[in-house]
Amino acid sequence: MPDSQTTREGGPIYSLAHLTLINCTPAELVYVAARAGYDAVSPRFITMNVPGEFDHHPLDKAQVQATRTALATTGLTVLDVELARITEDCDPRDFIPALELGGELGARHMIMSAWTTRRDDRNFLLDVYAETCDLAVPYGITIDLEFPSFSRLRTLDEVLDIVRAADRPNGGILVDTLYLHLSRVDLGELLHVPPEWLHFLHISDCLPGIADTREGMVQLARDARLYPGEGWIDFAGIIERCPPMNYSIELPNQSRVEELGYEEHARRCLTHAKRTFGPARSKRREITHLAA
Repeated sequence: MPDSQTTREGGPIYSLAHLTLINCTPAELVYVAARAGYDAVSPRFITMNVPGEFDHHPLDKAQVQATRTALATTGLTVLDVELARITEDCDPRDFIPALELGGELGARHMIMSAWTTRRDDRNFLLDVYAETCDLAVPYGITIDLEFPSFSRLRTLDEVLDIVRAADRPNGGILVDTLYLHLSRVDLGELLHVPPEWLHFLHISDCLPGIADTREGMVQLARDARLYPGEGWIDFAGIIERCPPMNYSIELPNQSRVEELGYEEHARRCLTHAKRTFGPARSKRREITHLAA
């Protein structure tokens, strides 16, 4: 399978994240992504049992075979797999089946986020994250910790603390452009993240206002994201402050899916992303040098 980090032209990969079309099985996601022009997919191999999520277990034997067939038929790659959630009863060994399948399919990253309710559980979060990184090493997979604004780890500084303390060679941080906005992260803070921890970017847009309730943020994040360029997020500023990365489009919007269908919604996500990101280039070295 081709390396999932670069396209044949040497540019960034554009991947279709599963939450964008959460009703699809992993195999269906692959076929839709291929028809819409993507290079890769970011499938959900660990279910979350949220409303609208596809019914079939992604690690069921028939589902796994269907996913393998879809990838072989379309030539798409797997950029990352999701979603390893840290909960109070979390056992990192439960993530091994998804890691195994991800490694077999050529994935290079797994997304992790924290959903515990205690504010004094830093050591527990750190232990789970570090152990998951260790478990992922044989499969060549990084563990990229993200900070959804309504989760336990809600800021860039909080995930930086965990990844830095874990000190694992396959550690990483996933930046989602929506959560940068909702968490009010100053873009200059991106320069504090070691470039080797930034592997890919979750992209979507939104309007300027920030929901003042958890329910409002959840509704926006899971059902009302906008195409890049429709809102106000400063994508050029984000990309300038990051090393060159791949892009995973995570853009759930049920009204758009109902209006346009799976394939057209996915296609418009990609078209807007390429139009918005085309002129943007990393200036991280230049900006870091000037800051110093």
